[in-house]
Amino acid sequence: MTSLLASAAHKPGAEHLMLACHSDTEAWYGRLASARDLTRRATEAASAEDAKETAATYQSEAALREAELLNHPEARARVESALKLSDNRDVRSIAALALARVGESARAEKLIADLNREFPLDTLVQRYWLPTIQAAVELERGKPNKAIDLLKITTSYELGQPTSTVVVLSPVYVRGQAYLMLRNGALAVAESHKILDHPGIVGNFVIGSLAHLQLARAFALQGANAKAKAAYQDFLTLWKDADPDIPVLKQAKAEYAKLE
Repeated sequence: MTSLLASAAHKPGAEHLMLACHSDTEAWYGRLASARDLTRRATEAASAEDAKETAATYQSEAALREAELLNHPEARARVESALKLSDNRDVRSIAALALARVGESARAEKLIADLNREFPLDTLVQRYWLPTIQAAVELERGKPNKAIDLLKITTSYELGQPTSTVVVLSPVYVRGQAYLMLRNGALAVAESHKILDHPGIVGNFVIGSLAHLQLARAFALQGANAKAKAAYQDFLTLWKDADPDIPVLKQAKAEYAKLE
């Protein structure tokens, strides 16, 4: 990775892409301060080439990443940065999902309405993004059953790549969160495995590592403490060099301690 990054330095198009990829890898391991710096550099490099849509994509990806790590103020700030740079379909879709995940339901639903109006025949908008975003809104409203119902339409598409970005498997992850809220450990385990069993799809996006935590929580709901401990250990091993102040890491450590 170091060699590839060095080879891409100062090369138009390649530099910001590699910086963004490096950022995602750092976030995968919980090295969030480093990930943020790399995203900043990727955004600046893309903007310098007048690739504003690409720069906006990097910011929207970072917004969703921060949202899933429970850094809500940072997620909101990244959404603002992304939407100032571009309002294309993918940027708005990812930004809306990030907003939904941090409880900004009204703003997320405004983006849902805009996307629905502008892309009535777009399969990915209608059968992937909109139901996933609305499901995330319903989760924040404490309605996991409604979220699961909304996500039924995504099943034929959820293992695909909805954008040219690293953001994938969002319907699966949100559905898993819904089953955790319903305290249905068995089905939450199944959704977690959809992510863990498809590393070639999830790539280096942060839900790939968070799926270990989702799995641990699902096993704990089943009372399968040995399996839960193993899954928590998998996550904590991945994040052994993580920044200690990340909210989701603090939660994971507290939950694991209760099983000891």
